[in-house]
Amino acid sequence: MKRILIANRGEIARRIIATAQRMGIESVAVYSDPDAHALHVREATMAFALGGAASADSYLRIDKLLAAARASGADAVHPGYGFLSEDADFAQAVQDAGLTWIGPPRAAIRALGSKSAAKALAAAHGVPCLPGYAGDDQSEQRFIDEAARIGFPLMVKAVAGGGGRGMRLVTEAAALPAALASARSEALAGFGNGDLLIERALLHPRHVEVQIFADAHGHVIHLGERDCSVQRRHQKIIEEAPSPAVDAALRARLGECAVALARAAGYVGAGTVEFLLEGDDFFLMEMNTRLQVEHPVTEALTGLDLVEWQIRVARGEALPLTQEQVQLKGHTIEVRLCAEDEQFHPHTGRVRHFSPPPAAAFNVAPLRFDHALAAGAEVSPHYDAMLGKLIAHADTREAAIDQLVAALRQLEVLGLPTNRAFLVECLQHPRFRAGQALISFLDNDADGLRAELHARERLMHERFGALPCLGEAASALPCPFAAPRRLHHRGRTEGLALRALGAGRWEIQSSDGACHALHVQRISDGASWVNSGHAARRVAGVAAPAADAPRRWHLQAEGVDWWLDDVSFEPLIEAGQAQAATELRAPFNGKVLKIAVQAGQSVAAGEAALVIESMKLEHSLSPRTDVVVAEVLVSVGQQVSPGQLLLRFAAPAKQVGAG
Repeated sequence: MKRILIANRGEIARRIIATAQRMGIESVAVYSDPDAHALHVREATMAFALGGAASADSYLRIDKLLAAARASGADAVHPGYGFLSEDADFAQAVQDAGLTWIGPPRAAIRALGSKSAAKALAAAHGVPCLPGYAGDDQSEQRFIDEAARIGFPLMVKAVAGGGGRGMRLVTEAAALPAALASARSEALAGFGNGDLLIERALLHPRHVEVQIFADAHGHVIHLGERDCSVQRRHQKIIEEAPSPAVDAALRARLGECAVALARAAGYVGAGTVEFLLEGDDFFLMEMNTRLQVEHPVTEALTGLDLVEWQIRVARGEALPLTQEQVQLKGHTIEVRLCAEDEQFHPHTGRVRHFSPPPAAAFNVAPLRFDHALAAGAEVSPHYDAMLGKLIAHADTREAAIDQLVAALRQLEVLGLPTNRAFLVECLQHPRFRAGQALISFLDNDADGLRAELHARERLMHERFGALPCLGEAASALPCPFAAPRRLHHRGRTEGLALRALGAGRWEIQSSDGACHALHVQRISDGASWVNSGHAARRVAGVAAPAADAPRRWHLQAEGVDWWLDDVSFEPLIEAGQAQAATELRAPFNGKVLKIAVQAGQSVAAGEAALVIESMKLEHSLSPRTDVVVAEVLVSVGQQVSPGQLLLRFAAPAKQVGAG
């Protein structure tokens, strides 16, 4: 194996390139039009354009990928994760082209890639499964009948699904038809297969998965478990190993079941068997026939390079270790950095400032940062919202948490919303620190986490929110006159008076008369050292204008992000809230999938008015108050951008009191 084509993009492509380079193997990157200047393209030995922007026109085109392999002289293909990594037809096409497929056999992908087929195989080999229905009859009535037999609550799942797409929790029979329709639509859009299954839902489980590895010589081992219980929208954002809830005996049972399933399927390569764990009881969820996003957790815990193992196994080599030789040392935690707001809505935009944590920047163990970020990088609506992964490894769980919190606070990604600060709140929550976070953690505690975040954000805004305005005037000399400014933050507009004291020192007076002083020292990378009277802090800030907010800023201090608008030169508007009540705007880029209302229709607060698909997920948009639709301004299939007006509502009638 001399040259590997990587049929993927972003951080996983960079990850594979790094191991290939270390092994003396050349790498071939492929790229869509939006990825023409991406880091994985620059770092590979050579790169080939696929054309197109959407996944369906680029990374999902088997013909284009094979053409790139032929043109580059590649002799092997690594699919990464996502895209075609679990596509049996792609695996076969690669092998038919005379190339080495760095992944499991086609038959194993087919047997395990379908949740229903995997459960049938698992049940036949003694792996515990939840009661459910995964038959060929996909009619709504059959699901209704089977649900009555299984009982509620239950989960609707896409048979070919993954990453939380096509999953719905249903707690009562009346909600089942809508859940089936929504899950089927999302599954068709994400996987091209709308088949569903239903199974009994556990309300208080953990998500625990086992990393397995097999070679072509009949050896199958496991590399311990990962706990992936902290999730939003059924998608993981924090993973750790070992699980706080798994002891050596339970680990052995989980590993035995995972190995048995892989062996039964004739598996070769890296794979992950996912379980729901409640107490000491566990039940199969699915098996992912690929490398997982969170594989660095296992790499840190074992000291192994799983991509190297994949390459060696694909070359026909035996596994380098036996089960008895596998050692798990210390504790590892990974967080997924995503381009999303605190409500978990995905966002797109340009990275206007990027600074990694110092330890990661200098590759100092035990902190690892897998990413594809750079200042100027464009996050498009065509792909997943994940930007990268931060991984900390330490002797104890508590030390790993502390290292990760410190790294997240030092990480700077400005220009679009990210979940960086929200991850910090998650890691510091008492329930997580105690190792008691279940899958329901964010369902129960997300609002409290947001409240803590808002309080911290408000404090940072009061201290440092005026910083963007200070750059507009020379600060070397004192000035007796105060410059008036107005800043808008989270629905509040407040007036400030800024007076230069000279030598980078300023006096900030708020509209309530309170004063505080700042001493600002600019740093060349766009950040500043700011002393507010107690200690100097690094504050980063960039202009991030939008169509409706040309003087918008994104700031970060002490691990907190916030957005503000400088409205100093705009007319005073008292009707902002009233205007918002008569409009529904797109919160992010996406495609309109469904319009559930029409002009003249009354819509209750919280009732779904439109459904937008963004980054492979469906999102329902609703008015905040009871309204009457005055005008529908978009159509099904239309691509919309952040802030675009979707619906206009009739202005609420004025309340007239009795005289």
